Amino acid sequence: MENYPPAPYLPITAWAEDDRPREKLLNKGRLSLSDAELIAILIGSGSRNESAVDLAKKILNSVERNLNELSKLSLTELMKFKGIGEAKAITIAAALELGRRRQTSDFLELPVIRGSQDAFRAIAPVLQDLPHEEFWILVLNKGNKVLGKEQVSVGGTDATIVDARIVFRKAIEAKAISIIVSHNHPSGTMRPSQADIELTRKLKNAGEMLGIPVLDHLIIVDKGYYSFADEGMM
Repeated sequence: MENYPPAPYLPITAWAEDDRPREKLLNKGRLSLSDAELIAILIGSGSRNESAVDLAKKILNSVERNLNELSKLSLTELMKFKGIGEAKAITIAAALELGRRRQTSDFLELPVIRGSQDAFRAIAPVLQDLPHEEFWILVLNKGNKVLGKEQVSVGGTDATIVDARIVFRKAIEAKAISIIVSHNHPSGTMRPSQADIELTRKLKNAGEMLGIPVLDHLIIVDKGYYSFADEGMM
């Protein structure tokens, strides 16, 4: 984990060329840069009394140098840092969102779901870091390959209403052979609620009647997931 002790102010223009973030990326490649240096490139300049790198370190320190937590900061929260105006806040938010979306489009071939970890990797990028609950389904073909991801509902900070008819209408329209359902818990609580258990039972029974089995129900949190199938609850 990176640690950022305070340092006397020295403008980046006074740094050795190899230490300047832009020149460092150009000469040594992007992997040579720290998170703070990458963010410094995004924001371009700091304030009168601190460099862009120092400002980036201050922002990262506020979220314990965790990029997942950084992605949750609103524009207003980013703009509380001296030297971060609306344009810079938007640039940071856009870069983090682009990184998140990259995770959802990494697959050149359809991913195969062999277990809960595969399902988690396929659906987590759209559900992690959200401040509210959302319910999604993974649409699978005969070979358990992911044909697509479908959003079913959006709720509040602690619940979302799920209509089984909408779930299976989307599954039928996507020509699903089977599905995996998933939703997130913004609270970070991984264990299912009684409502989650009842919904899973309802969807499982409906899937059996329609010939579109529900293979698993994942509850996604920032640090992992809960699988109903792994727990013997399917």
